[in-house]
Amino acid sequence: MFDNYIENLKDQIINSTCELINIPSVYSDNSNSTMPFGEDCNKALEYMLNLGESLGFRVKNVDGYCGYIEFGQGDELMGIIGHLDVVPVDDTWSYDPFSATIKENKIFGRGAIDDKGPVIATLYAMKAVMDNYVINKRVRLILGLNEERDWKCIDYYKNNEEIPNFGFSPDADFPCIYAEKALLNVHLFQDYDSNDKIKISHIDFGNNAMNVVPKFCEIQLLISNEINIAECINSLKSIVKSHNFNIEIENNADIITLKSYGISSHSAHPDLGKNAISPIIITLYEILHLYSLNIDIITFFRHYIHMQYNGDDLQLGCCDESGKLTLNVARFSLEKNKLTISMNLRIPVHTSIDTVKSQFNKLLAESSIDISYDGEKDALYIPKDNELITTLCNIFNESTGLNTMPIAIGGATYARAFPNCVSFGANMPNCEDMCHKADEFISIDNLILSAKIYANVIYKLTV
Repeated sequence: MFDNYIENLKDQIINSTCELINIPSVYSDNSNSTMPFGEDCNKALEYMLNLGESLGFRVKNVDGYCGYIEFGQGDELMGIIGHLDVVPVDDTWSYDPFSATIKENKIFGRGAIDDKGPVIATLYAMKAVMDNYVINKRVRLILGLNEERDWKCIDYYKNNEEIPNFGFSPDADFPCIYAEKALLNVHLFQDYDSNDKIKISHIDFGNNAMNVVPKFCEIQLLISNEINIAECINSLKSIVKSHNFNIEIENNADIITLKSYGISSHSAHPDLGKNAISPIIITLYEILHLYSLNIDIITFFRHYIHMQYNGDDLQLGCCDESGKLTLNVARFSLEKNKLTISMNLRIPVHTSIDTVKSQFNKLLAESSIDISYDGEKDALYIPKDNELITTLCNIFNESTGLNTMPIAIGGATYARAFPNCVSFGANMPNCEDMCHKADEFISIDNLILSAKIYANVIYKLTV
């Protein structure tokens, strides 16, 4: 019912998506209290609020933490919750990630699918409804700025603004998400001030985000004169070859440098990437073992984490309709004589976070390894026959001619922050999920189709 109207807005939708992508809204520290997540995140917020106001909406900047764009009248509030911040980029892009590139009917740029393109699609969907119908509820597009880190933006919103009665987040997949796994970051620590024959002197994990599969890790080993360095290098080469690891080995005097290369992906789908940290830790374990050396945290990793993506070696044994527990080894560091391994876990919806913590604590009870937890987020679960779920799926299927069913994901969206709220789009079924990947893009056809679907949903849920 909104197809022609959205088609007439197509150029505006494309241009607005590109302009928003061009703002490099990666988190940065900022002492200015009006820009708690950095100047660029604030620029993205200001851009959206100005755009919303120019399109005829009511807008509000919520103290720099977030903002919203709203229309309609009534006591009930429908929330559409998206985010404007993006994960950092690396140097493997074919295009400038913060200068939107249109090629092959796709818009390339960081945030194209996560979550700037979908946010723009929902804004113009709101415009289509506002300009053509009188609704009996209010519709509010809530704009977060800290989704890729610790959700302080949404915490601030919930403490200061009206909570929606129902809604969706355009930050995952169509047709609809009925379950999102729980999240937990696990950090292992060990004091390290070694004079062993092989000593770790430096680690570089590329400042990788916790929710990204790392694509690079470098470690430097200081080799004592008790070891024949040529033999050590040959042993390392043999280890790397036996596992088919993508690790380069370099030597300069008594320093051996290992450089591991992988493939980035979202940590909700670690199997779609190739972790660069795990191979380097396994290689380190085997070379230490060869010389009868031991570092507890490395040995623990070898026995319980290894190269697993699903945490089976941790003896957690949790799997349900949302899938297995997955694990992303996100960071490996050496700072101030302390070795740290940090992991991002996605926990099945019917397994408690406390169960996972208890197992880690049990395994480490007699060791020299310390542990801490953060980034904890409870699972989202809404039965498939819930009215909101069935309405969203039906509208998607009617709009596309498909016959799809609601799905469970390992990703975490703002939907879990609010009651009666689920994730809805904008990645289409059977399309590659480019979230957090190099050369991230959104198909222009899918961007416009998403706007049409969102307009139908907003109308259906508010008249």
